[in-house]
Amino acid sequence: MTREPLDSSQRPPAVVKFGGSSFRTLAAYGQLAEALSRRVEEENTRLVVVVSGQPGETEQFRDRLSKVNPHPEDETVAGLLTLADTVGAQLLATALHREGRTSTVLAGHQLGLTTDSSFMWARLEHTDPEPLRSAVREHDVVVVPGGQAADKEGRPTWLGKNSSDLSAVAVAAAVGSPRCEIHSDVDGIYSSDPHLVTGARLLSEVSYNTAALMSLYGAKVLHRRAVRLAQRNRIEIVCRYNRPPFPAGSVIGSAGSSVAAVVLNQRSAALRYETEELADRAYTAFHGANIDVVRLTAGPLVAVTGGFVDLPEFQRRNGLAPGEYAGVPVTAVRGSQVVTQLAADEEDALHLTQRLHDHVNRPGAGTDPNAPLLELQGV
Repeated sequence: MTREPLDSSQRPPAVVKFGGSSFRTLAAYGQLAEALSRRVEEENTRLVVVVSGQPGETEQFRDRLSKVNPHPEDETVAGLLTLADTVGAQLLATALHREGRTSTVLAGHQLGLTTDSSFMWARLEHTDPEPLRSAVREHDVVVVPGGQAADKEGRPTWLGKNSSDLSAVAVAAAVGSPRCEIHSDVDGIYSSDPHLVTGARLLSEVSYNTAALMSLYGAKVLHRRAVRLAQRNRIEIVCRYNRPPFPAGSVIGSAGSSVAAVVLNQRSAALRYETEELADRAYTAFHGANIDVVRLTAGPLVAVTGGFVDLPEFQRRNGLAPGEYAGVPVTAVRGSQVVTQLAADEEDALHLTQRLHDHVNRPGAGTDPNAPLLELQGV
């Protein structure tokens, strides 16, 4: 998938994404619509806005589905869970109409984004830019539900949990925009989760490679495949806070200095298998399903990062010997080096993350990007 410029007579629209935390109340849709309408007027631009559903709505759909069928087929899961984002998109569109703006919603099957037939964690294969470009020509604001696409047969597919970032970058590539703005409840990438770790520092300029590496190990700010897609299409990602005046924090692009950071995602889990061969087989299965996974080297261990995967069910469906829960992975990153340790539970993971963050960010610790991280094992 490559970024193609629009006709020379038309300036590319601004592409912005607002995550679910932007919509904690219904009133937030009207407030955002007002801000977006003002931007259209002041900047004389058109907008493509990618949105996620309200907090907890996807989980509510998942819970209702499990009560009907504890082991639903992936096609049904993909068709149902994406509805939360569709609802959010329609609510924002009607709020924009109230502001006097022309707006339309393009759901996954209307976007021109074609994926493989892996209904969950689907992989983008082809983009037809015309549906988006046509909608942009005819409306002030085009609203896109995040994480949605369709396979070659037109069946709904899901790009995975927290994949609105990926939708936003794919949209930017389709309409020829050189940048994509990601709005969330933090203004950028930090040296660790600022909601959990004292002393976490904002990283103002981060390279594509560093952002993708942190995401692979569970950092929640950006979707890893979104970063790689942006890198291939030379799209700059600007991270912004999701409340007015929407200040910018981190910029992700080709530049970026060496980073010392510690990644904790409390939904991640490590699994221990009886043999290295079984661990290799499990890694291959998870990776083949487009699920973010890391094959740890300290034993027959596999870390499934980011959560939202029914691990017992996935292993059962793929004929895998079930792995034993081994703990929560916590990963220290310095430059291109990573060291992962396992904490017994979420509480231990929080304490470990704080200790590691204090260690890698102590004065002088981050000055040499080639300094070994093995010493962290004794922290």
